[in-house]
Amino acid sequence: MTDLNGGITRDGEGFEGVEWNILGQRYFPKADCDAAFAFETNSEPGQFVPVHVHPGQDEFILVQEGELQVKLDGAWSVARAGDLVRMPRGVPHGYFNKSDKPARALFWVSPAGRLRALFETLHDMTDVDEVVRVSAEHDVDFLPPDASE
Repeated sequence: MTDLNGGITRDGEGFEGVEWNILGQRYFPKADCDAAFAFETNSEPGQFVPVHVHPGQDEFILVQEGELQVKLDGAWSVARAGDLVRMPRGVPHGYFNKSDKPARALFWVSPAGRLRALFETLHDMTDVDEVVRVSAEHDVDFLPPDASE
C-alpha cells in the first residue's frame, strides 16, 4: 500500500524530478499513491491522445493553459483554461490539441492503478503499435483509430 506523501510539487517540475516523453508530449508526475496518480501534460498544437478506456479508473483533466478538444463517450467538447473534464471509468475518451497554441493541463486518475508504471514504460517509445500493446497490459485500452474522428 502506497500512502500519499505530503509536500509541494513545484510548477514546471515533476514529482521526484521525473519527466517523461510520451510520443512527443511532456508529462510530469505531480503526486502518486494508491488512491490517485496526478500528472501534468504539455501538448503542442496537433498533439493528442486517441480515444481509449480506463476500465477501472475515473480520470479528470483541469486545463491550465490553452484549450483541449475532448471526445467523451462519442461527443466532442472544448475545455478551456480553468475547466474541469470528468471522465468516468469505462467511458471512452481522448483529448486533442487542435488549436494553434500549446496547452497545459493537470490530469489525475483514481485509483492510481498501473498508470505510472505505464508512463515509465512508454517514456521515449516511438513505435505506436507497441504503445497500444503495452498500454493494454497496463489497463488502458485504445479504441480503433476511427473512434477518434
